Amino acid sequence: MNPIRSSPLLACLTGCLLAILSASLAGCSTAYYATWEKLGYYKRDLLKERVVEARNEQQAASEQFKDALTKLKEISHFDGGNLEKTYRQLQSEFDDSQARADAVTKRIRSMETVAQDLFTEWEKEIGQISTPSMASASRQKLRETQARYQEMSAALRKAEATMPPVLTQFRDYTLYLKHNLNAQAVASLKGEAMNIQTEIDRLIGEMNTSIARADAFVKTLE
Repeated sequence: MNPIRSSPLLACLTGCLLAILSASLAGCSTAYYATWEKLGYYKRDLLKERVVEARNEQQAASEQFKDALTKLKEISHFDGGNLEKTYRQLQSEFDDSQARADAVTKRIRSMETVAQDLFTEWEKEIGQISTPSMASASRQKLRETQARYQEMSAALRKAEATMPPVLTQFRDYTLYLKHNLNAQAVASLKGEAMNIQTEIDRLIGEMNTSIARADAFVKTLE
């Protein structure tokens, strides 16, 4: 056994460092919100902004997957021409689709962080309201907002979760063609191409639903 790795002192120091890091992150978050509040933007405003950003990113991803679908149909119906050029365009569409998917995930995580901070603050500040009727009304409003948010967030995450399987199929398709770039290989993969096209259509449908839910939620914050 390594005496250094099992040292109680090392464990203590590690615990202290983690505690300091946690406090530092919390402090950064507090300072971040405080700065925005000085400018007249509160967590509710920031949540609205994050939801809009997540919605816009999904719209951009939807358009990118539509472009990829078009290029996929083009290569699957290849009938002469520059196959190498068409393949490079398809690979570019895959890379752009992956980048868009990553951006969607980033936006959703940012939205979720602000939402959690907002709801935590709201709950805490309800406890500071001494008038029972006001406290009750505020708590009811909080519950309604949380319910609408959860419905909207679930739709965004459902659409997000649909992307990785599609990208995996898309990646497998492009990798196979990379090393078998000929008309016969393209023809042999028509079934796979059709499956990917079907999944992309389903993904775009999920995105359209989540975008509509995001729009509806934003209206409740206005």
